[in-house]
Amino acid sequence: MGPEYFADQIITAKQLLPFTEGMSALDIGAGLGKGMISLEKAGFDTYGFEPSEPFYARAIDKMGLDRSKLRYGMIEEMEYDEERFDFITFGAVLEHLYHPAESIELALRWLKPNGVVHIEVPYSNHLISRITNLVYKLKGTSFVTNTSPMHSPFHLYEFGLKSFEELGKKTSIYCREKPA
Repeated sequence: MGPEYFADQIITAKQLLPFTEGMSALDIGAGLGKGMISLEKAGFDTYGFEPSEPFYARAIDKMGLDRSKLRYGMIEEMEYDEERFDFITFGAVLEHLYHPAESIELALRWLKPNGVVHIEVPYSNHLISRITNLVYKLKGTSFVTNTSPMHSPFHLYEFGLKSFEELGKKTSIYCREKPA
């Protein structure tokens, strides 16, 4: 993991907040903890949770994350105080969740007023994925590149601009006006 890991997202979050040392962050689906480490190094008081036991164990044992800051469990099992975090990230996580709209709403309860939520998902119409899927199909396999073979739940959803807008409509915070 280099110092550039998650750097662009952190810079953007700091510009939007505006940042002061010790602001709180939550990494939803923390994986091995790389995002948490980058956020800590950038001055955030960082917490996270991870539903995959092997990833959670590696984050603690190999990456050295503090057990008091990284929880093990699914988003539906997590409890945090309302308006607890300044910055919340779903980094390549939302496509794995059984109920993405409800998960976003839950995270928004944990977000402080004027806080920032970062959501990063694989693009459903990515050219390389489409080419790879075509190659798999031509070879006669049932493989597809857009499912995650690492752990369940696999990619349950794909997102493009239209599907992400539709997801937004399922949340109670959906803004009917489009930005100029």
